[in-house]
Amino acid sequence: MGRKPTGRPTSFDIAYAAGVSQPTVSRALRGDKAVSAKTRAKIERIARELNYTVDKNASSLRSQRSNTIALLFFEDPTPDDSMINPFFLAMLGSITRACADRGLDLLISFQRMEDDWHVQYQDSHRADGLILLGYGDYTRYRERMEQLTRQGTHFARWGSVSSDTSGVTVGTDNVAAGRLAGEHLIARGRRRIAFLGHADDHYPEFAGRYRGLGDALEAAGLAFDRSLQFDALTTEEEGRAAAQALLDSGQAFDAIFAASDLIAIGAMRALADAGRAVPEDVAVVGFDDIPAASLTTPPLTTVMQDIRGAGQALVQTLLAQIEGRDLPPRKLPGKLVVRGSSGAA
Repeated sequence: MGRKPTGRPTSFDIAYAAGVSQPTVSRALRGDKAVSAKTRAKIERIARELNYTVDKNASSLRSQRSNTIALLFFEDPTPDDSMINPFFLAMLGSITRACADRGLDLLISFQRMEDDWHVQYQDSHRADGLILLGYGDYTRYRERMEQLTRQGTHFARWGSVSSDTSGVTVGTDNVAAGRLAGEHLIARGRRRIAFLGHADDHYPEFAGRYRGLGDALEAAGLAFDRSLQFDALTTEEEGRAAAQALLDSGQAFDAIFAASDLIAIGAMRALADAGRAVPEDVAVVGFDDIPAASLTTPPLTTVMQDIRGAGQALVQTLLAQIEGRDLPPRKLPGKLVVRGSSGAA
């Protein structure tokens, strides 16, 4: 199984020490799941002991790959002009870590609807594939995804996991997470729960969260009043405007489930301006668990998405495509983080 080690350590030296073939070593060091976890751990340990490092140039020449992934953020309006949704910014660390674990380089840029991403990255050999975060109006974005699929571009995206053919998707189980938020508010004695956020095909992640809320209400024998849904995108300003529209409608409500934390934070400001106390008068639950969620007054109860798992899953999914393997779409569970905005049990 290989040859005796001589001079600078090579993958053949690792193979000799591990008692496996050199191709097995290469696959293991790429993180290929076809190699058993036990064998991978043994090979990685020996590689560390030998101070072995991958020769990226030689590896790229052999495989015709750049060993680089491009991470593209969709531009979002933000108060600090970063144009990056804070939830996706938090996901950056997990994606970077997942790439580093596999010896991959990471390019970071923005995606714009008018840009030809495949030409800029994969077709020019700058990157072997794309990870896409965010998409705005999905009815417009889906056409671009279908175009990339037809052109054979390797890409994985974070978003609503559905049955369409627009690339392989990793995302939160939004319906289950919305149900979790609804059940929590109902357990707190709330009966008239408003939803702030778009709830149609244009924004399928929000629509899933709204559907989950409806499931929770109906399971509890409560009315699913669709007149308590008010459109909002993921900004504080939109959340404030949606909450103001809810207040102006004159409808009775004792809770708000916001489709994102930023919407929830804006809603809490509108409630404060109207003299409605949180959580005494209105309980509020958000979604994402961005850093600002724990800093509001009172701190915001929210649904936390699995950021670490998301980064790992996106990189694994993209690498599978690049290597000619198929992985199905993945739904990750959300976790309720209970804080003061939803009241005492």
